[in-house]
Amino acid sequence: MHRGPAPPMLAATILWGNDVMKLYYSPGACSLGIHVILEEIGQPYEAVLVALKDGAQHKPEFQAVNPKAKVPALQRQDGSVLTEWQAIAFYLAASNPQAGLWPEGVEAQARCLEAMDYICGTIHPQGFTRQFRAANFTPTEADQPKVIEQGKALASKGFETVDKLWAGQDWLLPGGYSVADAALFFVSYWAIKRVGMPVPPRITAHFERMLARPAVQRTLAAEGLSA
Repeated sequence: MHRGPAPPMLAATILWGNDVMKLYYSPGACSLGIHVILEEIGQPYEAVLVALKDGAQHKPEFQAVNPKAKVPALQRQDGSVLTEWQAIAFYLAASNPQAGLWPEGVEAQARCLEAMDYICGTIHPQGFTRQFRAANFTPTEADQPKVIEQGKALASKGFETVDKLWAGQDWLLPGGYSVADAALFFVSYWAIKRVGMPVPPRITAHFERMLARPAVQRTLAAEGLSA
C-alpha cells in the first residue's frame, strides 16, 4: 500500500536499501501521471515531495538522486533510480502485467510509446513549459506574454492533433486503458484545471473518465489537488 508522502527531501544517506519504491514528485507537475500509474498497479511505494517552486530540485539532496534536476524520479527497491516519464511508465507497467497498463503486441506497444512521446516530448514542453516558465524562452521580460500566448496556441494544436489521431474508444488506444492515458491526463489537468483553456470534447470526456477512477482520486488527494 501507499505509505503516504514522505518528508520533503530525505538525506541522501538514507535513500538506499529500502523495501519499497519511492516516487520523487512535485504536486501537479508531470509526475502526476506517474503517481497515477503507481496507484493503478497497487504496489507499495512512498511519495517524496520535491518542492520545485522552492528550488529543491537544485539542492544537493535531490541532485544525489537525479542530477537532471527534475521530476519524476523513481527509486526502485534495489536503490537504483530511473528517470524520464516514458521510461518510468514503461518500467512500472511492464513489470506489473497484472495491472493491464501495457499493451500486448509490438504494434500496440509502438503506438503507446508514440502517444507518450508526443504528449511528453511536444505538448508538455512546447505547449505548457512556455506558459509556466516563459522566462526560459526569452531574455526579455516584455516578450514573456508573447511566449505564453505561443504556448497556449501550441498546446491547443497538440490537443487537436491527439483528437485527430485518436484510435481508441473511451481510452486513447484501441486496446483500452494504458499508461498513455495517464500521460494525457497530466497535460489535460494543466489545460483544464490550471490554465482554463478549451480542449476538444473527446479530451474533456477522457478527462472526466480519468477523474472517476479511484487511482486518480487517491492521487489528487495525496497531492492536495482539486478534482
